[in-house]
Amino acid sequence: MSLVLDAAAQDLLFREARTANTFTDEPVTDEQVQAIYDLVKFGPTAFNQSPLRVVLVRSAEGRERLVQHMAEGNRPKTATAPLVAILAADNEFHEELPALLPTSRRPRTSSSRSARSASPPPASTPRCRPPTSSSASAPPVWPPAR
Repeated sequence: MSLVLDAAAQDLLFREARTANTFTDEPVTDEQVQAIYDLVKFGPTAFNQSPLRVVLVRSAEGRERLVQHMAEGNRPKTATAPLVAILAADNEFHEELPALLPTSRRPRTSSSRSARSASPPPASTPRCRPPTSSSASAPPVWPPAR
């Protein structure tokens, strides 16, 4: 089976794609966010784990807290956006595999890894914040816990 993108798809994805620099004030629904996540969740994985971490910021309070840490030129559009998605990668997600996949064998480690990676970290020191519900003190994390 050959995977081939037609010319129109190549144009849309690579030749004509541009970074959006202005946004409407149209609300972004949970269904739209779920549809986007449903596309990205099928990307390549290691051990069916994904290092992608997404924090969704909808509230004015959350945007105010966020824009304080941004470059001046990005502040106005972020402050007025109906939804801000903060995407990050947990580059050490593999450290949690023994806890996440306790029935599987631990992946081989290279000799250059520290002694710390030879055993799983204590449960009290997570590498990333677990999914939480929306509250005033913590923005929602996507995907939601199931």
